Amino acid sequence: MFLFSKLRRYCKQKLGISNTILLLSFFTGVFGATAAIIIKNLLHFTASLLANAFPEAKNNYFYLAFPMLGIIITIIYVTRFVKDDLSHGVSKVLGAISKDNGKLKRHNMYSSMVASSITVGFGGSVGLEAPMVLTGSAIGSNLARYFKMSPKNTVLLLACGCTAAFAAVFRAPIAALVFAIELLMIDFTAATVLPLMIAAATGIVLSILFMGHNVMFFVAENAVFQIKNVPYYILLGIFTALISLYFLKTLRTIERWFSKIKRKYWKGILGGLILGGFIFFFPMFYGEGYISINEIIASSVPGILFKNSPLFPFTQIPLLFLGLILAVILLKVIATAVTTASGGVGGTFAPSLFIGGFCGFFVAHCLNLFFDLQLPYLNFILAGMAGIMSGVMLTPLTAIFLTAELSTGYGLLIPLMITSSISYLIVSPIEKYSLYGKQLAEKGDLKTHNKDFYAMRKVNWRSLIDNDVATIPIHSSLRDYTHIIAQSTRNLFVVINEYQKFAGLLVMDFHRETIFDQTKYDTLFVEDLMIEPEEFVYETDSTKTVLEKFKRTGNYNLPIIGVDRTYIGFLSRVKVLTAYQDFIAEESSN
Repeated sequence: MFLFSKLRRYCKQKLGISNTILLLSFFTGVFGATAAIIIKNLLHFTASLLANAFPEAKNNYFYLAFPMLGIIITIIYVTRFVKDDLSHGVSKVLGAISKDNGKLKRHNMYSSMVASSITVGFGGSVGLEAPMVLTGSAIGSNLARYFKMSPKNTVLLLACGCTAAFAAVFRAPIAALVFAIELLMIDFTAATVLPLMIAAATGIVLSILFMGHNVMFFVAENAVFQIKNVPYYILLGIFTALISLYFLKTLRTIERWFSKIKRKYWKGILGGLILGGFIFFFPMFYGEGYISINEIIASSVPGILFKNSPLFPFTQIPLLFLGLILAVILLKVIATAVTTASGGVGGTFAPSLFIGGFCGFFVAHCLNLFFDLQLPYLNFILAGMAGIMSGVMLTPLTAIFLTAELSTGYGLLIPLMITSSISYLIVSPIEKYSLYGKQLAEKGDLKTHNKDFYAMRKVNWRSLIDNDVATIPIHSSLRDYTHIIAQSTRNLFVVINEYQKFAGLLVMDFHRETIFDQTKYDTLFVEDLMIEPEEFVYETDSTKTVLEKFKRTGNYNLPIIGVDRTYIGFLSRVKVLTAYQDFIAEESSN
């Protein structure tokens, strides 16, 4: 802390804000990448501890209980020590950007990596990447707060931490950079991209230094793109889009079911039992699943994945083997959802890649089996990963670059682009927001993906109500009306009935000649002159609705009433638009 105090004083006295951001992006990269490396090692330590603690002959049976034990331990840790919600790490990052100017709690710098290591180390069918992203983001956020950065720069350093952790865990610096821009919606300018590049480079260097050069998915052969296979990549894109929609729907449904169970430990026990049952029949569901992906990439006999399963004999029958692969795809979604919904902590990056890989294998195997097309399994496995990630996260660019960097480089860029874009184009009109942004978007708190809509949600038009418009009883005569005109500087008046409810409007410009006709002062009443407005603003209307009403009518002012027509005041279009523009300007300058 003493070192940081000196550094903070030095930055304040010697460096400008731009150079300070660059320096902090480096430190954020160091700490974010280090956290990612620690999480990976924690996972391997937990898994190795379990593997060495029990005789190999009993592993299968003990491993059925491990997921439940891991979920229970995670619940105890989160409930007793953290005392905060740790689910959906990327959603928390988006929420911090949208609602709290990029501020994440201090415990997020370590709590998620401990909890996720327990969950996944004991066999939870989720990934570590989302907790790593949250951890790295929290490091950047808290470093920015310590150096008293503005909200905009706090969000930037949060994104730097996210980028560093992403780059370190996946060894994919370009994908990490694209992820920050595509999902977190960081502005694409030189002032923002340079710090992100520094963080990504720092993350990848530390990852290589501590974990070597190996990519996550080992590919022994060179993947070659053949133009004749384009229709089949399109077919794969359609298939991955359908599975992505199933993924999103199933995840939310299971989370909703488990949310009805109020006792956390009963929820954990139920989820652990379900997950243990799945693992008994599908051993590849244990943990992240990256080993299984590498096995289907490297092996010409993927049925070996079922070698410890009662279902292994069925892998020798071609049609039943296809059915088992389809079951792996569909049930992995449920296993992932059950893990997180019952109290485990983890993310959906690894499950998305797992499911995508099996989708690609399934499509290629079907076409090869029934039509003898001799499609390359490797190409379709990798393209399937990009398709599912694009459909589930709605980040097609991240899916393309991540899959390329995880495996072969950019030799398969075209099929990755085809499958990823087809999946995205099918899913995005149905699921407007990603898995991470759905709940925030429904509450109107997703600033990153629709800043205009977010501004409309945040501008409080009720603070702009004009109460200076005079009111006049409905049975008043023209003479009474002229007396009120003489005391007012406005040309607009509100008519109220005997129950003090809104009755109509008097616009002086509409009856100016009548006002000066003294013969009608005692024979004409305001009831004869008032008009009914085209639109009302109701006290429950959102800013978006209010702006739509102004646009529809072209009016400069609209009356505000309650649901029972109680008159509240007037609203000026100029005031609302000014407040909206001021909010946008403030957000951009912070």
